[in-house]
Amino acid sequence: QVQLIESGGGLVQAGGSLRLSCAASGRTSGTYAMGWFRQAPGKEREFVAAVNWNGGRTAYADSVKGRFTISKDNAKMTGYLQMNSLKPEDTAVYYCAAKPALSSDYYTEIYEYTYWGQGTQVTVSS
Repeated sequence: QVQLIESGGGLVQAGGSLRLSCAASGRTSGTYAMGWFRQAPGKEREFVAAVNWNGGRTAYADSVKGRFTISKDNAKMTGYLQMNSLKPEDTAVYYCAAKPALSSDYYTEIYEYTYWGQGTQVTVSS
């Protein structure tokens, strides 16, 4: 089993920045692709960003492209989501997810991921 713990959420004004972290523990041997998803009140969980196992390939939702950057540090077993130019519509609970992966693929669908964190709240005030 792999446990994922997110941190770095909080309250920020529009235009500000936050960096979310996702620390993995447990049975972390092997390679993992990682993704970030978010869920706003009354809405379904949606894809935000994904990265393949070595960080060489990334994908973003159109709504965050150019503002958010996903990365991972395999030595530290930690993933990151740098969020810049935040908007009120970015307010949501953000979840990281991990999937054992040996290929160069990234994954953008909820059902593709094996492990999930508990989420961290991001609130952007206008």
